[in-house]
Amino acid sequence: MGQGTAGAAPEPAADALPDLAAGGRGGRADTVRRVLVVDDSRMQRRFIARLLAPHGFTVDEAGSMGEALKIAAATAPDLVLSSWMMPDGDGLTLCGRLRQAGSGYLYFILMSSRVEKHQISAGLEAGADDFLTKPVHVQELLARIAAGARVIDMERRLRRKARVIAETLADLRRAQEAMERDLQAARRLQERLLPERFRDFGGTEVSLLLRPAGHLGGDLVGFFPITARRIGLFSLDVSGHGVASALVAAQLAGRLSAGAPERNLALVETELGIHDGRPPAEVATLLNRLMLDEFGGESYATLLYADADLVTGQVRFVQAGHPHPLWLRASGEVLALGAGGFPIGLVEGADYAEATVTLAPGDRLLLLSDGLAEAVDDLRWLGTAPGPQFLAALGEGVAGRPAAEDDDVSAVLIDFRRPKPEG
Repeated sequence: MGQGTAGAAPEPAADALPDLAAGGRGGRADTVRRVLVVDDSRMQRRFIARLLAPHGFTVDEAGSMGEALKIAAATAPDLVLSSWMMPDGDGLTLCGRLRQAGSGYLYFILMSSRVEKHQISAGLEAGADDFLTKPVHVQELLARIAAGARVIDMERRLRRKARVIAETLADLRRAQEAMERDLQAARRLQERLLPERFRDFGGTEVSLLLRPAGHLGGDLVGFFPITARRIGLFSLDVSGHGVASALVAAQLAGRLSAGAPERNLALVETELGIHDGRPPAEVATLLNRLMLDEFGGESYATLLYADADLVTGQVRFVQAGHPHPLWLRASGEVLALGAGGFPIGLVEGADYAEATVTLAPGDRLLLLSDGLAEAVDDLRWLGTAPGPQFLAALGEGVAGRPAAEDDDVSAVLIDFRRPKPEG
């Protein structure tokens, strides 16, 4: 049964109450607007309702737990003031039922004529937020409501922030998915720059390896015919990673393209109207000038460009900051070639030196990026495996190493099996 209202405090004068509507120390009416008072004493309910109404609260009254549950379902109160004992239940049960049914946070204050320690413990376990002793003291009641208002305000602010965070995360996920689709499309376009990874030129086989560290990479390799007996081969590595370096690599690849010989800086048209190859050092000089003009020194690349004679096995090459090419002799000996040189796009007027090596039947020449530098010691056990398998095994050899995860991996393997027949 309810505790009655025999000891209820008299209603104070309006000017004695804290200004809740103004949002002062007493609380905030814009946070807690609807209060449900549950007590089997109509006089007690009326007393609390008259007290709160002038401060901007809408007060609903219930005389039992069943009535309180119906009103709460219809009105969604911000705060509940409930008597401990009711005709059809108790405040603990009501608190638990409302906690289970509510979608938002509900501040629950239990009222009782006596509040023992074990009752406080039971109330907290049931989900109550605060306690009031009957007869209700006006200033204490308003102070407890103000405290509840602050808690509810904080909870709602957190909920709004959580909603904003969730919406932001959803937007980020959508943006990431769109970016992922764009990167996949860009990767497919980049792969088209390398339409074939193996070709047999009639005694000389060329194999290519290209494995970006991420979706896109700054490494690029390729080959193109110069004349009936000569081919051009290149391995380049643009500084940095990702989209920016991939775009620069694509632009450079366009100037070493087999599909557009008129744009290929390594080719020059002769008086007879046929193409011939520029000296490798001149190719490096032209690409250096191109990069300085296009990117103003903000991006640079290392390059190894080679001009290989399929009949004699002679390979003329220029090394512009790229790792040394490796001469894999048929005897098993491995020799590093070249004298280094400045990267392209870094130094105005840089000079580039040309080097030459003549391959004998069974020899190989490996042009590799710095992402494969750690795999040099593994070359001997690869033996005479066919070019594609040789490069695949070489790439797998560095796949598990920490440095390989942050760097693109690329290589060109020239396998001089026998001279190409002339004519």
